[in-house]
Amino acid sequence: MPTLRSATANSSPVATPSPAASSTPRSVKRRLTPGSAGQLPDASRHTSPHRSPHAGAGNVYTPKLLSASPKSSRKRLYGDLVLPEKPKWNPRGKSLNFPFWPAYPAQMRAVKEALHVATVPSCGLVCRDDEQNRVLEFCKACVEQEKAGSLYVCGCPGTGKTLSITKVKESLVRCADEMGMETPDELAINCTNLGNTSDIFGKILGQFLGRKKGSGKLSPLQQLQNMFSNKESAPRRMMMVIVDEMDYLITRDRAVLHDLFMLTTFPFSRCILIGIANAIDLADRFLPKLESLNCKPLVVTFRAYSKDQISDIIKHRLKVLEYDVFEPLALEFCARKVAAASGDMRKALGVCRSAVEVLEASLKDSDQEIGMVTFDHMDVALSKVFKSAVVDSILCLPQHQQMVLCALANTFQHCKKKATSLGELNKSYIEICRSTQVPAVGMLEFSNMCMVLSDQGFMKLGQSKEDKLRRVTLQIDSSDITFAFKGNRFFQKCLGLPRYANKSQLWICERSDACIVLDQSGKSTAKLFIGVLMPREVYMR
Repeated sequence: MPTLRSATANSSPVATPSPAASSTPRSVKRRLTPGSAGQLPDASRHTSPHRSPHAGAGNVYTPKLLSASPKSSRKRLYGDLVLPEKPKWNPRGKSLNFPFWPAYPAQMRAVKEALHVATVPSCGLVCRDDEQNRVLEFCKACVEQEKAGSLYVCGCPGTGKTLSITKVKESLVRCADEMGMETPDELAINCTNLGNTSDIFGKILGQFLGRKKGSGKLSPLQQLQNMFSNKESAPRRMMMVIVDEMDYLITRDRAVLHDLFMLTTFPFSRCILIGIANAIDLADRFLPKLESLNCKPLVVTFRAYSKDQISDIIKHRLKVLEYDVFEPLALEFCARKVAAASGDMRKALGVCRSAVEVLEASLKDSDQEIGMVTFDHMDVALSKVFKSAVVDSILCLPQHQQMVLCALANTFQHCKKKATSLGELNKSYIEICRSTQVPAVGMLEFSNMCMVLSDQGFMKLGQSKEDKLRRVTLQIDSSDITFAFKGNRFFQKCLGLPRYANKSQLWICERSDACIVLDQSGKSTAKLFIGVLMPREVYMR
């Protein structure tokens, strides 16, 4: 296709103008026609609101028409292809042009709503395509064959089981409409809302009968069994029964669970039973009779989320926003910590919301301009979520008792023994006191402090005629000691943790006795063996 330059240059009356030239407005031609000195047209004449990158330059080149159809009356110029910058997040809620205006925390509310557990992401559920496809194919086969079946969905809490089944239910309705088949009825039951475990059969019977009244002489279970045994009384439409929190139906004789799954084995049953629970081995432990009757349900396991999946899910939730909220390093820190602990997506969302609240509180306390959730904000939020009672108890101890715990952690750091003597522990304690220039207590008082720590459950003291020979065993995880003192420089020195003058360096641990030092670009610069850091824990120095 000829460019506008060639169309305007051909000004001979004999030549026939091209369609592109005849349909081009004169204003566009004038804009693209170079001056006598070969300079570019003024940048203010561009139709794009963005300034041309070559405005005010010398004889560089003439902008070409990159995309234009012969029939279009307006042409896209060079400046039109410059994408606008992504607007920055304004967490203070103030107008950027008029700072004295009152605060409008609309952006902060939008961020919290996007990270709320109850918010269903508009972009769909990610990282669960395989599990959803398995459940959907099972339900489609039951609907096509008009055959009952049972399926058991299990996995750790916060792995997307209930939300995935909800998406499958919506997909099944669309598939039934596309195939021209009758849409199955739906019944969702949360077992936590049942007053009695046998009430579940009454809810299923009420959904099948509708406004009809059942027989008062028979129980709801017996009426369902009679209904599915006779062709005349069997319902015509299929029904999907979703039983959430199924482990609440476990009784001493497991009769309710057996009877519930046995409903799918009757010859004229129209029930597609989907059970959801956290117990992975529930089908093996509590349903042995179903396996003997060849009606054991299909089991679909939802595994815990990995760090990459947690990061992807949070990014997909934040796609609805027009601004960046988290620094990449802060988001990776949250994903690594939650994936190493439990893989619970609900906990990850809670940590992110807590980090946003930490940012909000820091904005109120200081006038410093902070545009995003940083690593430090995420560190505070993770400390609140994962702080244990042991860590709180360590922080409440007197200083010398805390130094004794540091000495005990250092003792087990340098040797693989699980126990030491009170005399060796005292030597380690004295070394810490010398390095920190703190006066050490005598052996008698040191022995009394160890007895107090033993009574509180931090260590265990054995029996011996001499105090120095008493056996000492650590009763808590040494990583709890490190985690409790990670923000205190004094106790970091007591624990012997290395420090760097460059604050841009990170230590990302992959195991309990090693860590990898990364710079801001993500390149590994060193590998250290420091002993007592928590697995997969991140520290900023």
